[in-house]
Amino acid sequence: MDSVYNILELELVHIGNYTIKVFSLVAIVVIFLLTKLTLWLIKKALFRKRKKELVDEGNALALFQLIRYLIWVVSIGIILHVIGLKLTVLIAGSAALLVGVGLGLQQTFNDVISGIILLSERSIKVGDILEIDSDIVKIQSIGLRTSKGLNRDEISIIIPNSLITTNKVINWSHQSKHTRFKINIGVAYGSDVDLVIKVLKESALEHNEISDKRMVDVRFLDFGDSSLDFQLLFYSTNIFRIEKVKSEIRRIISKKLMENRITIPFPQLDLHLKSKITGD
Repeated sequence: MDSVYNILELELVHIGNYTIKVFSLVAIVVIFLLTKLTLWLIKKALFRKRKKELVDEGNALALFQLIRYLIWVVSIGIILHVIGLKLTVLIAGSAALLVGVGLGLQQTFNDVISGIILLSERSIKVGDILEIDSDIVKIQSIGLRTSKGLNRDEISIIIPNSLITTNKVINWSHQSKHTRFKINIGVAYGSDVDLVIKVLKESALEHNEISDKRMVDVRFLDFGDSSLDFQLLFYSTNIFRIEKVKSEIRRIISKKLMENRITIPFPQLDLHLKSKITGD
């Protein structure tokens, strides 16, 4: 036992008033391994619940992210204590530096706090479809400082968490199972209104992404400057790809309008000239 004790008390590094012994190194390795084991067990438990449908995937990932950061903070604190560094002395000695760094990292700090809010409140989950600054994004991951999303152009976007918590964000995934969308169409004056309504309804009903065909509706909005204005209303569950759905419905509408000899007008301006005739 004495030999083991002597080995553990063997000094490896000596810096000023601090000495790193073999015992400290062993303790650091043990703490690191215990931390990794603890995180593995927590992750396994969380995702076992997810498989049993007690916790959805987004909530499980968000909760694990928060737990992981907290455990690593505690572990690093214990490691510093084992080495002999007192956190109070370390913070006090670098107060001025921390103030300067804090000012420079103010935005990062806001992002981190926002990340903690998102992970704890779970108002936004992985897989949710958000509208941020007029851009539609599907959330792929939620981190402590940033979140990762994919927009409709298949471009991966890194989103600072503070942008989500401090701005107006529409979470389309919080809507009902299907959401109502609209397409505006103008036809030429003189067109048969009833026929136009019939054509627009039939065009929407032909598309397989319409979720509730009984709720398809057409409204006669107004008498426009150069057209009779209609609005096609329909429900769909394909929120993320709804622009593609709209494009395909517009193509069907265009085809049916041509078949029924209904014209889509373009803006026109009538110019009347008056000539002044002068006699001799």
